[in-house]
Amino acid sequence: MPTLLVANRGEIAVRVLRAAADLGWGTVALVTDSDDAHARFADRAVRLPDQRSYLDADAVLGAASGCDLVHPGYGFLAENAGFARRCAEAGLTFVGPPPEVLELLGDKTRARALAAGAGVPVLAGAVEDFEGFFRAHGACVVKAVAGGGGKGVRVVRRLADLDAAVRRCRAEALASFGDDAVYVEELLEPARHVEVQLVGTTVLGDRDCSVQSHHQKVIEVAPAPDLADDLRAALHDAATVIARAVRYTGLGTVEFLLAPDGRFAFLEANPRLQVEHTVTEQVTGLDLVRAQLLLASEVEPDLAHTPRGSALQLRVSLTSTGRLSAFTPPTGPGVRVDTHASVGYRAGLGFDPLLAKVVVHADDPATALRRARRALDEFTVDGARTNIPFLRGLLDHPDVLRAHTGLVDSLPREDTGARSPVQGVVVAVEDGQVVVEAMKMQHVVPVGDGRVLVSVGDQVPEGALLAEGVDAAGVDIGATAKAVEVDLDDVRPDLAETLARHDFARPEAEAARHAAGRRTARENIADLCEDFTEYGGLAIAAQRRRRSLDELVERTPADGLVAGIGVVGGERVVAMSYDYAVLAGTQGIRNHAKKDRMFALAERQRLPVVLFAEGGGGRPGDTDHDGVSWLDCMAFHLFAKLSALVPLVGIASGRCFAGNAVLLGTCDVVIATRDATIGMGGPAMIEGGGLGVFRPEEVGPVDVQVPNGVVDVLVADDAEAVAVARKYLSYFQGPVERWECADQRLLRHVVPEDRVRAYDVRAAVETLADTGSVLELRAAFGRGIVTALVRVEGRPLGLIANDPAHLGGAIDSDAADKAARFLQLCDAFDLPVLSLCDTPGFMVGPDAERTATVRHLTRLLVAGANLDVPFGFVALRKAYGLGAQAMAAGSLKVPRFAISWPSGEFGPMGLEGAVRLGYRRELDAIDDPAQRREAFEAMVAAAYEHGKALNVASAFEIDDVVDPADTRHWVTTQLTSPDRVARVGKKRPFVDTW
Repeated sequence: MPTLLVANRGEIAVRVLRAAADLGWGTVALVTDSDDAHARFADRAVRLPDQRSYLDADAVLGAASGCDLVHPGYGFLAENAGFARRCAEAGLTFVGPPPEVLELLGDKTRARALAAGAGVPVLAGAVEDFEGFFRAHGACVVKAVAGGGGKGVRVVRRLADLDAAVRRCRAEALASFGDDAVYVEELLEPARHVEVQLVGTTVLGDRDCSVQSHHQKVIEVAPAPDLADDLRAALHDAATVIARAVRYTGLGTVEFLLAPDGRFAFLEANPRLQVEHTVTEQVTGLDLVRAQLLLASEVEPDLAHTPRGSALQLRVSLTSTGRLSAFTPPTGPGVRVDTHASVGYRAGLGFDPLLAKVVVHADDPATALRRARRALDEFTVDGARTNIPFLRGLLDHPDVLRAHTGLVDSLPREDTGARSPVQGVVVAVEDGQVVVEAMKMQHVVPVGDGRVLVSVGDQVPEGALLAEGVDAAGVDIGATAKAVEVDLDDVRPDLAETLARHDFARPEAEAARHAAGRRTARENIADLCEDFTEYGGLAIAAQRRRRSLDELVERTPADGLVAGIGVVGGERVVAMSYDYAVLAGTQGIRNHAKKDRMFALAERQRLPVVLFAEGGGGRPGDTDHDGVSWLDCMAFHLFAKLSALVPLVGIASGRCFAGNAVLLGTCDVVIATRDATIGMGGPAMIEGGGLGVFRPEEVGPVDVQVPNGVVDVLVADDAEAVAVARKYLSYFQGPVERWECADQRLLRHVVPEDRVRAYDVRAAVETLADTGSVLELRAAFGRGIVTALVRVEGRPLGLIANDPAHLGGAIDSDAADKAARFLQLCDAFDLPVLSLCDTPGFMVGPDAERTATVRHLTRLLVAGANLDVPFGFVALRKAYGLGAQAMAAGSLKVPRFAISWPSGEFGPMGLEGAVRLGYRRELDAIDDPAQRREAFEAMVAAAYEHGKALNVASAFEIDDVVDPADTRHWVTTQLTSPDRVARVGKKRPFVDTW
């Protein structure tokens, strides 16, 4: 049997240990000197150094020797993707979802985007410009991006309070979750808080959690009372959609806010066991913790049940410290108490003040409510204060079973005590005041002559009662905190030094760039991003052994790499630019570390990356290190791992060699200015290898790198490069509302009536797509196929089209490679693909075979056959042989639609070739050349009639022959309809760089 380590304490540790014991598993508990009440329920216990060690992944994993699984309970580790990965690396099974799902659902902004993408209603929100959001939407809620449990949450009703609320939330989020990121969301009030219980993608009912105090749940009810059947079904369906979108496994909940008019909105998803799981257990008769353990051990639990009655959970919490001299929980029919406490237990207010959960079950809500009142009356706790009187008062409130989330906080407080403003540790009790320390800052709370309820060393949550009998009006706050008048324009010396270091202006270097017709790194970033937050701007070159600090600050700002997170088109991106004015844009130790940091942020937050790659590669002049080969540098690995996860945009302007060129070539799209020169080695490396002496401009100019396919888009200068980068990113940012298109009747005249007359297929593309929406990639390479990103009615898609002006539209090796890679790109980022076919087939002959056509041409077939994005096929004219099949992803029956314009002609090979092969004997038998030619043309005409689009459609080999002017209708209704849900992680391992 396996052995389970329970990486938590308190009542939840007892609950999990009992469930594991029921399965016959071995169990291990984690304890400290001050927290071991749960140890008696485990087979053995491992002692941790202190209470903080419960959140220390190294300490927890160090205690897991001999264990097979780790259950994190609920709390910090339960939603920590890094800890889940560490467990896997240590050979331990983490009881919970995979790290990728924890990362997604643990980031509330990404979870909101997932819900919205799945069609689930969400409230308006923003991750920046909070003031603008408040002005647009009014009262809002500031929330931590990570974590849960009501921590890092503030309601803001006045704009003047917004900044302070953001600061408090950031501080609390950092202390609780190690991440100070916050966002704002519109305030919906009054509202009910209802959550749906999931086991995998199966719904096991719902709960009402609206009875809350300071965003902390106090009483939970299952099932949620007074919900209309259609609303309950809608909530369950929404939870199921989200669960399926992430292929959810394990226990979890999806939580919603309900407005009085029946509207609902997604609140968050918790990928873990919830404190209030007990009420669902009571009304289903299922053991959810047992189910969670079975799922972790790859055993499918039996979830069959019949819903029964109603259940309430009351959270009995400590409001003071002390040693319990009496502890008698209630008993009787329909009463359950989950607790770790007993007589003699040393009650503290630290990690979690929850003392016990009183759970009652009855046939109906009214009986359950009466049973809950009786249970509280029977509950005896002496030696420490609890919130039992407070809970009794709530149960007596007439609206307790139809509460909204603000009900409890709207009630008048009966106590006149002083409460802690923060979660922290009591460090002093003296002179009419209690001092609470949090994050190395001390908060003084005046208590006057009140009776102090805490002692030095006690850990207290925010809002904990520190002293009772305190008359706030009579406390002289001025005795402990003097009012200070400040000059808001005064700049302290430490701030002045910091501001000076952030002045990155270098007039001489900037003038030199401008004289060369170039922009600086910071100018390019500023043009790219509507807003930009720089990371590592104060970094300098690692050369203190050879240069003074002042010189390094002056000459090597940001260590030659301007990097940060910006906003492009309203969405966040990682933006990075090598600074050629700093040590020729070379890659130094510090900017390698910055790349590692930014690439990790891009992976974790799923942010596109835009890289201005000008520079000379590795830098040999750094001295502040003990490295030798530096082949253990992680930057190239981390950047390459981003392929197919987020869009990668590389911009080459000027010289781009060695490591800089490697990063550039890793990108999905390479944009280059006309003065760019790109190479895997610069002149010095080439000369050092004995390969000759070359000027930089001779190494890899654009007249080489554009036709050979390295460069996707050639532009005139930096400004155009930025404009193209912004346009490219826009295709991965969803639809746009405003669009226009050409008169679609023009498409009727694109293909000439003369079937052997060439035409400009780009005219078809430009007319079919929204006006100005076409971005062609690698136009000068693989010229037989056009590959372009386009929009139709504002929705982005990829487009491939044979070009009959090149090789008659025949597909050669370069064209196949180009199109195959483009299909991978579209598939990786869920862009539908439209194929416009006019090809006589694959290129054949001895010259073609020298280009390895057998392998290259089949790449297009393999890429198309393995797409799972919507794919549509339109025959403009010729659709012959295997080449046409490749343009149709392998078969005319594969695309969502396969249609033709009236000019379409189909066949297993080109008509002329088919006639020559099939009727060679008959033609050879005609001696007169003129008669032979006449007979040949008659046979071709007959073959054309047989293979013309209308005849092919009559055999239902294609779906329809359409008026070219109606092509957009097929695209918008069958190809770009929003019928896909959001995904988690990568769809494919990478996008081929070639």
